[in-house]
Amino acid sequence: MTKGANVGLADLSDDAGSVIASLSWSSTSGDGDADVSVLLLDGGGKVRSDSDFFYYNNPAAADGSVQLLGKTPTDGGSEDRISLDLTAVPAGVERIVVAASRYGGSRFGELDDLRMTVADRAGDVLLGFSIADAGVESAFIFGELYRRGTEWKYRAIGQGYETGLAGLATDFGIDVDDEGENDNEDRDEDRDNDRNASEGAVAGQAVEPPGAPAPPAPGEAAGPPAAQEPASVPRQPVREAGSPVSGAGGATETGITESGAGGTDPAAAPPRRTRGPRTAKKKVTLPAVVKKSLAENDAWHAARLFPAPTLKSDKEREVRATSVLLSVMAQVPEFGRRLTAAFGAPAGRMETFTEVSLPHGDTPKRPDGVIRVERAGKLWTALVETKTNGNALRSEQVQNYMDIAARRGYEAVITLSNDVALEGSPLVDVKTDGRRKHKVALRHLSWAEVAHQAHMLIRHEGVGNAAHAWLLQELLHYLQHENSGCHGFQNMGPSWVPVRNGIDTETLSQGDARAVEVVESWERLIRQVCLRLGGELGQRTLPVQRAQRGTTPQSRRAALADRLCEEGRLTAGLRVEDSPGVITIVADLRTGKLRTSVEIPAPEGAYPLTSAKRLMRQLADAPADLHVETLLDGRSGPRGTLERLRPEPGDMLPGDGSRITGFRLSLFKGMGLSRGNAESGFIRSVDDAVDRFHAHVIAHLPAADRRPARRSQDGAQEAASAPAVAADAPVPA
Repeated sequence: MTKGANVGLADLSDDAGSVIASLSWSSTSGDGDADVSVLLLDGGGKVRSDSDFFYYNNPAAADGSVQLLGKTPTDGGSEDRISLDLTAVPAGVERIVVAASRYGGSRFGELDDLRMTVADRAGDVLLGFSIADAGVESAFIFGELYRRGTEWKYRAIGQGYETGLAGLATDFGIDVDDEGENDNEDRDEDRDNDRNASEGAVAGQAVEPPGAPAPPAPGEAAGPPAAQEPASVPRQPVREAGSPVSGAGGATETGITESGAGGTDPAAAPPRRTRGPRTAKKKVTLPAVVKKSLAENDAWHAARLFPAPTLKSDKEREVRATSVLLSVMAQVPEFGRRLTAAFGAPAGRMETFTEVSLPHGDTPKRPDGVIRVERAGKLWTALVETKTNGNALRSEQVQNYMDIAARRGYEAVITLSNDVALEGSPLVDVKTDGRRKHKVALRHLSWAEVAHQAHMLIRHEGVGNAAHAWLLQELLHYLQHENSGCHGFQNMGPSWVPVRNGIDTETLSQGDARAVEVVESWERLIRQVCLRLGGELGQRTLPVQRAQRGTTPQSRRAALADRLCEEGRLTAGLRVEDSPGVITIVADLRTGKLRTSVEIPAPEGAYPLTSAKRLMRQLADAPADLHVETLLDGRSGPRGTLERLRPEPGDMLPGDGSRITGFRLSLFKGMGLSRGNAESGFIRSVDDAVDRFHAHVIAHLPAADRRPARRSQDGAQEAASAPAVAADAPVPA
């Protein structure tokens, strides 16, 4: 589509009542990023209340109409997906604006391939709109969906804002405030209110202010904790590089208030900071420290809801794993919604079934499970095919389920296995009949992703009650048991040993298909490392894939395979949210060593010796064998271990007085050789190397600098057009 064009969704698909909007971008360095936001507007072009603004800390609507599904990595960038259930959008909403913003002084002109697509429930892309003229803008409206009678239409907008999210928000009546000087006092008050709420008292005000979101109805998925109990600062507006917005309304704890008529006298004393919308119901997360056991000795095992020690055959594992997962999905709405929203399922009452017999030709077929979600009298249904213990999905079996789903009007077939799906490399090959009016989406889940979502909910984001948290904990314990067979990606494949030996003997040549298979396995491993680490930390962790513009996943992997044949090294990067840099992992198959490293910039304006001493203080608890390398303009400088440099930080300075641009910190570790996940295997050694580097190096470095400017409440107009100014503290996660 071209800028300004519009089209009716019903003209493009018969199944456009629920759509997935995707915003994507890329960069040559692979580290470009932005945050999406969605605004629901009334007929006057304004939000009705603060609950109509969806962003990083408020990612889901209680009615299921909007849910931010998060980022998925693509070649050289990432894609943010948004689930929009148009049948659930309130009648008072006339427009749905989809936007994105950058932070830390970054601009959209630094990104390539800015694009928005809209897909129907089956995953078929209906339309696309690319923005080719981005420059100094730090926020963009990509497009909007709007009503025309009973029909929904899409308009390609491509409007940018140099003032960032602040300028964009002002246009739609949103009021964003920055953290004030009483942040610590506010946080203490929040903790007191939360403690009272857990004891049965109402947190905050006894009467909810106008516009406060209602708690979810029974059976519906509750939003993440940020949607239920807003933090003192909305995540995305604070990260915006431009000045925050102040509008007509008074500031609330969420920083977003309904814009109303009239205002306050600028000459009057500033109004008292009021509390934002809150709920009396506290989100439950499990404590990080395990309570002391009452067992007489360590040989006693706690009773488990889902026992795993008796499992012996693959069939038993598949039946048990499917039943355990589907039952928890049905009983914990937050968890079930988290897993199915990305597949186009609405928010509603969920029921799950196992070992269902369905007619298919002469012989009935028995998929491992069925998921049914009901909302407003309409059903969304999916078949589930499960594999455990590293067993591969079978194309013929999945094809049968796709045919059954198409004939019976089911929306999706979900495959579930230890494997991790890659873009451009399907796990199974199936054929679809284009003549059929009803389309079925084929989706995949890894057991590692299931564990990641459970971990995020019970450790970081919270669920509705303690029983739900306990159920998720039992599910996690089952998935992690050695007999469950649900351990995620755990085998580098049959090509691993021949490729490793070929590199060792220098007989592996470029173009060898086995090298491409190893590169794909390496990419799957890195994605799983990101899922596991992100779940443990409660922070977004994504792989960084550097590729030239316009390359396909297949061509990128072929180029990496040729480099593997030539250099004998596998290289990958991953970015942990708010970390000071990209963690680079290099597996050198010639030397048998793993190198984990990060490059951090030198402080601007600081004396070289001051920078070196500051780094030594930050690394006071880092391992003595940490390698520190000084980075100069376009070349490497002095280097040494931390043990040698601690007494003499001046040894890090170049003798010729060259300008120091940063430092590279590296840890080395022996590489496992076997292809599996055994103690001495390659996969386990990569996990251990990343864990050690993050815990002993990254965790001691200051977070990435994403600090916004502050401004007074009555300075709205000046701040809306003010340039980005750095403040004094990194934004908390």
